[in-house]
Amino acid sequence: MEQKQTNYHSIPLKEQATVLKRIISFSGPYKWQFFWGIFFGILLAVINAVLPRIIQVFIDDYLTPREATTGILILFASLYLAGTIVKGIVWYFNLYLFNMASEKTVQNIREHIFTKIHQLGMRFFDQTSAGWIVTRVTNDTEAMKDFWNVFLTILQSAFGLITSLGAMFLLDIEVTLWILLFVPVLVIVTNIYQIYSSRTYQEMKEKNSQLNSKLAESINGMSVIQQFRQERRLQKEFEKTNQEYFDARFSMTKINALLLSPIINMLYTLSIVVILWIFGREALVGPVEVGVIYAFTSYANNFFRPLTRLMDSLSLFQDGLISSARILKVLDTEEYVPEQHNVEDATIQNGKIEFKNVSFSYDGENNVLDDISFTAEPGETVALVGHTGSGKSSIINVLMRFYEFQKGDVLIDGKSIRDYPIEELRTKMGLVLQDSFLFYGTIKDNIRLKDESISDKEIVDAARFVQADQFIEQLPDKYDARVVERGAGYSSGQKQLISFARTIVKDPKILILDEATANIDTETEALIQAGLAKMRRGRTTIAIAHRLSTIRDADLILVLDKGKIIERGTHDELIGKGGVYKDMYELQNLGIQTGDPEPSYS
Repeated sequence: MEQKQTNYHSIPLKEQATVLKRIISFSGPYKWQFFWGIFFGILLAVINAVLPRIIQVFIDDYLTPREATTGILILFASLYLAGTIVKGIVWYFNLYLFNMASEKTVQNIREHIFTKIHQLGMRFFDQTSAGWIVTRVTNDTEAMKDFWNVFLTILQSAFGLITSLGAMFLLDIEVTLWILLFVPVLVIVTNIYQIYSSRTYQEMKEKNSQLNSKLAESINGMSVIQQFRQERRLQKEFEKTNQEYFDARFSMTKINALLLSPIINMLYTLSIVVILWIFGREALVGPVEVGVIYAFTSYANNFFRPLTRLMDSLSLFQDGLISSARILKVLDTEEYVPEQHNVEDATIQNGKIEFKNVSFSYDGENNVLDDISFTAEPGETVALVGHTGSGKSSIINVLMRFYEFQKGDVLIDGKSIRDYPIEELRTKMGLVLQDSFLFYGTIKDNIRLKDESISDKEIVDAARFVQADQFIEQLPDKYDARVVERGAGYSSGQKQLISFARTIVKDPKILILDEATANIDTETEALIQAGLAKMRRGRTTIAIAHRLSTIRDADLILVLDKGKIIERGTHDELIGKGGVYKDMYELQNLGIQTGDPEPSYS
């Protein structure tokens, strides 16, 4: 679980530049669309600079000296109308090309982060909340859309500033220099805004992640929440986080209200005062061209209006910058699935499993498996039993290559497990967990898992093999029956039977059962025991046992305690030893005889 962030600081300019450079690299495939979008942006800025000149020339050269004729009026009106029409067309292509390229770039970023998440090892998910991950893929990538629009605003503003300044210098250098005196004020205001807004946006993003985490936790644990009447407590916790999020957003609103548009509008007003004062002073000495005054006020507007848009966009820029940094944090995560050597022609043929002096730790310091050694011959069943925390699930995690072990080796058919391609391991190993997970769709989809190479007949055969057909055939739509999120509407036993069918349809050489019958009632368990026996036939099976009565026929039973194997042998051998296994077995039998639930050794 990600630790709660409490210290927020502004992002240094150097780090911002690095983030921008890396995010822009995702736009590579769409560079020509961006290029033409920018080209039309430059053309738009040029047209905006030309239009006031048309009016200025008409006023000073024709209207003021009273030399305007009907033909002149029509000419200048036509020029201005044509320029406005061309401006509209150019503006359309500018927005269309740039926005289309930016949308594709955001789509590219979202696909990269989604792909990256599926490449990360289980350790990452152990340490990171689901809400935090969801926020990265949804909220942060969504913020990137506005982020790219800010780039368009920056480019349009830059082109507008350059063309406006150029046009003003051509008209009157002195007045232009007076207007440029306001630029340092803008730089200072922008720097102050950047410092405070980046810090506030970090806090906003963190609180938003916490909101998503609490929401996901509440939805997933709704049955427990209602059972133990925790609604009010969780509501208060949510309200507290929601209030903190509101306070952060309100702080951002106050910063925007103080440092954005009001400052720019004030500077624009002062620039108009300067223009009128200078030209008014000149008018006291001699005539002043009215068209020049009009052009200057228009250019001043074209100079400060992009700045207003740019300053207004700084909030979105900071939002996108923080989101980009958080996205890159996920993309830079190196908690990968354990690396495979991928030896050529390495395939699992028989399914012999050997653990040789394997030690494993989740945190790199405290071993949860300590010098584990055992062998499962092809077709044999090895059962793992022990109290909670004894290391049973850790053996499964190591065997499935969810985690990298630190010492020893695991061999399959005499080759190190690191030598097999991960695809070979996933194909030849079938895993059935205690808590079965069903995807939204149909029963058929959940057995096939979108593998179109699996025929409908194979799906039906797999369901019959594990006895799942007995309840599926009774459903109105049979194998096309709908499955909603997480399989709501189906019993635990039914979901587990579907999970069994999903595993067996792949025909794995190695079968791993992680307390596969723990959530199944006695009647349903009896129904599938025959199916389990058939599943295990000809396959090497590693089974974590919840009910010891289900593993009496196992070829080897390993009793674990604190990461060590303390007893091993068949059921009869372990009972004869009179050790820990016998005590566990007799305790469960006593529970059955007295009608109490069987003790769990999960």
